[in-house]
Amino acid sequence: MNKLIITCALCGAGTKKTMTPYVPVTPEEIADEVVAVAKAGAAVAHIHVRDEEGNNTMVTEKWVEVIDLTRKKMAEAGVDIVLNLTTSGGKFPEDMRQAHLPILLPEMCSYDPATMNWANSYVFLNTPQFLESLGTLTQELDIKPECEVFDGGTLGNINYYVKKGFLKTPVHYQFVLGASGGMPGNMDSLNYLLPKLPEGATWSITGIGHSHMACMLLGLANGCDGLRVGLEDNIYLSKGVLATNVQLVERAIKLAKDAGREIATAEDARQILGLTKHK
Repeated sequence: MNKLIITCALCGAGTKKTMTPYVPVTPEEIADEVVAVAKAGAAVAHIHVRDEEGNNTMVTEKWVEVIDLTRKKMAEAGVDIVLNLTTSGGKFPEDMRQAHLPILLPEMCSYDPATMNWANSYVFLNTPQFLESLGTLTQELDIKPECEVFDGGTLGNINYYVKKGFLKTPVHYQFVLGASGGMPGNMDSLNYLLPKLPEGATWSITGIGHSHMACMLLGLANGCDGLRVGLEDNIYLSKGVLATNVQLVERAIKLAKDAGREIATAEDARQILGLTKHK
Protein backbone atom coordinates (compact mmCIF):
# COMPACT_ATOMS: atom_id res chain seq x y z
CA MET A 1 0.00 0.00 0.00
CA ASN A 2 1.27 3.48 -0.85
CA LYS A 3 2.52 5.79 1.83
CA LEU A 4 -0.22 8.17 2.94
CA ILE A 5 -0.21 11.74 1.63
CA ILE A 6 -1.31 14.36 4.15
CA THR A 7 -2.66 17.52 2.52
CA CYS A 8 -3.31 20.64 4.57
CA ALA A 9 -5.92 23.05 3.19
CA LEU A 10 -4.76 26.11 5.07
CA CYS A 11 -7.57 28.65 4.88
CA GLY A 12 -9.91 28.19 1.93
CA ALA A 13 -12.02 31.03 0.63
CA GLY A 14 -14.47 31.41 3.46
CA THR A 15 -12.90 30.73 6.86
CA LYS A 16 -12.66 34.10 8.60
CA LYS A 17 -10.72 35.47 11.56
CA THR A 18 -14.12 36.03 13.21
CA MET A 19 -14.59 32.24 13.11
CA THR A 20 -11.11 31.32 14.35
CA PRO A 21 -8.06 33.48 15.08
CA TYR A 22 -5.84 30.64 13.83
CA VAL A 23 -6.75 30.89 10.15
CA PRO A 24 -3.92 32.41 8.08
CA VAL A 25 -5.02 35.22 5.78
CA THR A 26 -2.10 37.62 5.25
CA PRO A 27 0.80 36.68 2.95
CA GLU A 28 3.12 36.40 5.96
CA GLU A 29 0.68 34.20 7.85
CA ILE A 30 0.07 31.90 4.88
CA ALA A 31 3.79 31.54 4.16
CA ASP A 32 4.58 30.81 7.81
CA GLU A 33 1.75 28.28 7.95
CA VAL A 34 3.05 26.40 4.93
CA VAL A 35 6.40 26.03 6.68
CA ALA A 36 4.71 24.96 9.93
CA VAL A 37 2.55 22.24 8.39
CA ALA A 38 5.51 20.98 6.35
CA LYS A 39 7.49 20.61 9.57
CA ALA A 40 4.50 18.83 11.13
CA GLY A 41 4.50 16.23 8.34
CA ALA A 42 2.15 17.45 5.60
CA ALA A 43 3.32 16.60 2.07
CA VAL A 44 0.94 18.98 0.23
CA ALA A 45 -0.29 22.49 1.04
CA HIS A 46 -3.55 23.50 -0.65
CA ILE A 47 -3.56 27.28 -0.90
CA HIS A 48 -6.08 30.09 -1.38
CA VAL A 49 -5.10 33.74 -1.05
CA ARG A 50 -6.87 36.73 0.46
CA ASP A 51 -7.03 40.45 -0.24
CA GLU A 52 -6.14 43.25 2.19
CA GLU A 53 -9.52 42.89 3.92
CA GLY A 54 -9.10 39.14 4.34
CA ASN A 55 -11.56 38.22 1.58
CA ASN A 56 -10.98 35.58 -1.07
CA THR A 57 -9.22 36.86 -4.16
CA MET A 58 -7.81 35.51 -7.42
CA VAL A 59 -5.84 38.63 -8.34
CA THR A 60 -2.62 37.45 -9.95
CA GLU A 61 -0.40 39.99 -8.18
CA LYS A 62 -1.59 38.73 -4.79
CA TRP A 63 -0.86 35.14 -5.83
CA VAL A 64 2.66 36.10 -6.84
CA GLU A 65 3.22 37.97 -3.56
CA VAL A 66 2.05 35.05 -1.44
CA ILE A 67 3.80 32.24 -3.30
CA ASP A 68 7.08 34.11 -3.76
CA LEU A 69 7.14 34.75 -0.01
CA THR A 70 6.15 31.15 0.71
CA ARG A 71 8.95 29.75 -1.43
CA LYS A 72 11.44 32.14 0.20
CA LYS A 73 10.43 31.04 3.68
CA MET A 74 10.46 27.36 2.65
CA ALA A 75 14.03 27.74 1.40
CA GLU A 76 15.09 29.56 4.56
CA ALA A 77 13.54 26.86 6.75
CA GLY A 78 14.86 24.01 4.61
CA VAL A 79 11.44 22.38 4.18
CA ASP A 80 9.91 20.66 1.17
CA ILE A 81 6.19 20.55 0.46
CA VAL A 82 4.10 20.32 -2.71
CA LEU A 83 2.18 23.51 -3.45
CA ASN A 84 -1.37 22.97 -4.71
CA LEU A 85 -2.93 26.28 -5.80
CA THR A 86 -6.66 26.72 -6.08
CA THR A 87 -8.45 27.74 -9.27
CA SER A 88 -11.90 28.00 -7.67
CA GLY A 89 -13.75 31.28 -7.33
CA GLY A 90 -16.74 31.50 -9.64
CA LYS A 91 -17.32 35.21 -9.04
CA PHE A 92 -13.98 35.98 -10.67
CA PRO A 93 -13.37 36.02 -14.44
CA GLU A 94 -12.37 32.63 -15.80
CA ASP A 95 -9.09 33.87 -17.20
CA MET A 96 -8.15 35.32 -13.80
CA ARG A 97 -8.82 31.98 -12.09
CA GLN A 98 -5.98 30.37 -14.02
CA ALA A 99 -3.69 33.33 -14.77
CA HIS A 100 -1.39 32.57 -11.82
CA LEU A 101 -0.56 29.06 -13.02
CA PRO A 102 1.88 29.83 -15.89
CA ILE A 103 3.63 32.44 -13.72
CA LEU A 104 4.03 30.38 -10.55
CA LEU A 105 4.14 26.85 -12.03
CA PRO A 106 2.93 24.89 -9.01
CA GLU A 107 3.09 21.12 -9.03
CA MET A 108 -0.68 20.84 -8.52
CA CYS A 109 -3.85 22.89 -8.84
CA SER A 110 -7.47 22.27 -7.97
CA TYR A 111 -9.89 21.27 -10.74
CA ASP A 112 -13.60 21.40 -9.87
CA PRO A 113 -15.41 19.49 -12.63
CA ALA A 114 -18.97 20.57 -11.80
CA THR A 115 -21.15 23.51 -10.83
CA MET A 116 -23.17 23.20 -7.62
CA ASN A 117 -25.36 25.26 -5.30
CA TRP A 118 -23.01 25.56 -2.35
CA ALA A 119 -24.92 25.45 0.94
CA ASN A 120 -28.00 26.62 -0.95
CA SER A 121 -26.56 30.13 -0.77
CA TYR A 122 -24.45 30.72 -3.89
CA VAL A 123 -23.48 29.11 -7.17
CA PHE A 124 -20.08 27.41 -7.18
CA LEU A 125 -19.60 28.03 -10.88
CA ASN A 126 -17.41 25.91 -13.15
CA THR A 127 -18.47 26.24 -16.78
CA PRO A 128 -17.61 23.69 -19.47
CA GLN A 129 -15.56 26.35 -21.26
CA PHE A 130 -13.50 27.02 -18.12
CA LEU A 131 -12.91 23.33 -17.49
CA GLU A 132 -11.78 22.73 -21.05
CA SER A 133 -9.42 25.70 -20.89
CA LEU A 134 -8.03 24.76 -17.48
CA GLY A 135 -7.57 21.12 -18.46
CA THR A 136 -5.66 22.14 -21.59
CA LEU A 137 -3.50 24.57 -19.62
CA THR A 138 -2.57 22.01 -16.96
CA GLN A 139 -1.33 19.66 -19.67
CA GLU A 140 0.65 22.39 -21.42
CA LEU A 141 2.30 23.36 -18.11
CA ASP A 142 2.58 19.81 -16.72
CA ILE A 143 0.61 20.68 -13.58
CA LYS A 144 -1.35 17.86 -11.93
CA PRO A 145 -5.07 18.64 -11.55
CA GLU A 146 -6.64 17.62 -8.26
CA CYS A 147 -10.19 16.71 -9.28
CA GLU A 148 -12.45 17.69 -6.42
CA VAL A 149 -15.53 15.48 -6.06
CA PHE A 150 -18.49 16.84 -4.10
CA ASP A 151 -21.14 14.48 -5.45
CA GLY A 152 -21.55 11.39 -7.59
CA GLY A 153 -22.37 13.20 -10.81
CA THR A 154 -18.91 14.75 -10.80
CA LEU A 155 -17.42 11.37 -11.68
CA GLY A 156 -19.28 11.37 -14.98
CA ASN A 157 -17.94 14.83 -15.77
CA ILE A 158 -14.39 13.69 -15.05
CA ASN A 159 -14.87 10.70 -17.35
CA TYR A 160 -16.11 13.06 -20.08
CA TYR A 161 -13.09 15.37 -19.81
CA VAL A 162 -10.74 12.38 -19.84
CA LYS A 163 -12.47 11.01 -22.96
CA LYS A 164 -12.26 14.39 -24.70
CA GLY A 165 -8.59 14.78 -23.83
CA PHE A 166 -8.86 17.69 -21.39
CA LEU A 167 -7.71 15.53 -18.47
CA LYS A 168 -4.92 12.96 -18.50
CA THR A 169 -4.92 9.66 -16.68
CA PRO A 170 -4.22 8.59 -14.03
CA VAL A 171 -6.63 11.05 -12.40
CA HIS A 172 -6.21 12.14 -8.79
CA TYR A 173 -9.60 12.38 -7.05
CA GLN A 174 -10.12 14.53 -3.96
CA PHE A 175 -13.40 13.57 -2.30
CA VAL A 176 -14.85 16.56 -0.45
CA LEU A 177 -17.78 15.13 1.47
CA GLY A 178 -20.25 16.60 3.90
CA ALA A 179 -20.62 19.95 2.14
CA SER A 180 -24.18 21.22 2.08
CA GLY A 181 -25.33 20.63 -1.49
CA GLY A 182 -23.02 17.65 -1.95
CA MET A 183 -22.83 14.03 -0.80
CA PRO A 184 -22.74 13.33 2.94
CA GLY A 185 -19.55 12.28 4.66
CA ASN A 186 -20.44 8.66 5.35
CA MET A 187 -19.82 5.12 4.16
CA ASP A 188 -22.84 5.17 1.86
CA SER A 189 -21.12 7.86 -0.19
CA LEU A 190 -17.85 5.94 -0.41
CA ASN A 191 -19.69 2.74 -1.30
CA TYR A 192 -21.09 4.60 -4.30
CA LEU A 193 -17.92 6.46 -5.31
CA LEU A 194 -15.06 4.01 -4.87
CA PRO A 195 -16.22 1.23 -7.25
CA LYS A 196 -16.45 3.83 -10.02
CA LEU A 197 -12.81 4.93 -9.86
CA PRO A 198 -10.76 3.69 -12.80
CA GLU A 199 -7.78 1.43 -12.35
CA GLY A 200 -4.64 3.36 -11.53
CA ALA A 201 -6.45 6.35 -10.04
CA THR A 202 -5.42 7.83 -6.71
CA TRP A 203 -7.82 9.30 -4.16
CA SER A 204 -7.84 11.44 -1.07
CA ILE A 205 -10.69 12.37 1.25
CA THR A 206 -11.79 15.20 3.49
CA GLY A 207 -14.97 15.82 5.45
CA ILE A 208 -16.46 19.27 5.92
CA GLY A 209 -17.23 20.33 9.50
CA HIS A 210 -18.65 17.55 11.65
CA SER A 211 -17.86 15.01 8.90
CA HIS A 212 -14.14 15.62 9.30
CA MET A 213 -13.21 12.81 11.69
CA ALA A 214 -15.59 10.29 10.13
CA CYS A 215 -14.10 10.84 6.67
CA MET A 216 -10.55 10.43 7.94
CA LEU A 217 -11.44 7.11 9.56
CA LEU A 218 -13.40 5.94 6.51
CA GLY A 219 -10.53 6.89 4.22
CA LEU A 220 -8.02 4.94 6.28
CA ALA A 221 -10.34 1.94 6.50
CA ASN A 222 -10.71 1.90 2.72
CA GLY A 223 -7.06 2.35 1.78
CA CYS A 224 -7.05 5.97 0.65
CA ASP A 225 -3.94 7.48 -0.88
CA GLY A 226 -4.38 10.70 1.05
CA LEU A 227 -6.13 12.56 3.83
CA ARG A 228 -6.90 16.27 3.57
CA VAL A 229 -7.20 18.30 6.74
CA GLY A 230 -7.07 21.99 7.56
CA LEU A 231 -9.01 25.09 8.52
CA GLU A 232 -10.58 25.36 5.07
CA ASP A 233 -12.67 22.30 5.89
CA ASN A 234 -12.95 22.20 9.68
CA ILE A 235 -11.99 24.64 12.43
CA TYR A 236 -12.45 22.37 15.45
CA LEU A 237 -10.22 19.82 17.14
CA SER A 238 -13.17 18.67 19.23
CA LYS A 239 -16.57 20.10 20.08
CA GLY A 240 -16.08 23.74 20.97
CA VAL A 241 -12.26 23.51 20.84
CA LEU A 242 -10.68 25.50 18.02
CA ALA A 243 -7.87 23.79 16.14
CA THR A 244 -4.73 24.98 14.41
CA ASN A 245 -3.63 23.61 11.07
CA VAL A 246 -0.62 22.00 12.72
CA GLN A 247 -2.83 20.23 15.26
CA LEU A 248 -5.05 18.88 12.49
CA VAL A 249 -2.02 17.58 10.58
CA GLU A 250 -0.57 15.99 13.70
CA ARG A 251 -3.88 14.27 14.52
CA ALA A 252 -4.20 12.88 10.99
CA ILE A 253 -0.66 11.51 11.18
CA LYS A 254 -1.35 9.85 14.54
CA LEU A 255 -4.52 8.22 13.21
CA ALA A 256 -2.69 7.04 10.10
CA LYS A 257 0.17 5.54 12.07
CA ASP A 258 -2.30 3.82 14.40
CA ALA A 259 -3.85 2.33 11.26
CA GLY A 260 -0.46 1.05 10.13
CA ARG A 261 0.18 3.60 7.38
CA GLU A 262 3.53 5.21 6.66
CA ILE A 263 3.44 8.95 6.06
CA ALA A 264 4.53 10.27 2.67
CA THR A 265 7.12 12.98 2.32
CA ALA A 266 6.75 15.60 -0.38
CA GLU A 267 9.10 13.56 -2.56
CA ASP A 268 7.02 10.43 -1.93
CA ALA A 269 3.90 12.39 -2.95
CA ARG A 270 5.60 13.39 -6.21
CA GLN A 271 6.26 9.73 -6.98
CA ILE A 272 2.77 8.55 -6.03
CA LEU A 273 0.94 11.29 -7.96
CA GLY A 274 3.36 11.63 -10.87
CA LEU A 275 4.17 15.28 -10.23
CA THR A 276 6.70 17.50 -11.96
CA LYS A 277 8.60 19.99 -9.81
CA HIS A 278 9.11 23.15 -11.85
CA LYS A 279 10.61 25.58 -9.33
